[in-house]
Amino acid sequence: MSHLYKVGQRVRLLRAPVPDGRFGGAESYEIVRLMPADQTGEASYRVKAGTSELAVRESEIQS
Repeated sequence: MSHLYKVGQRVRLLRAPVPDGRFGGAESYEIVRLMPADQTGEASYRVKAGTSELAVRESEIQS
């Protein structure tokens, strides 16, 4: 399995996270960690906006 994106790259979410205020309407996120594939075999990432992090699948982000 290979990841399409790299640590430090800026990406956008294709859908907004749950509106709980932690991400403050951020438009771009920084990839902070490459994660193993999920149960479907899709690559996953940890992304950060401000001080909050979120786990996302590769299909949920774009550069």
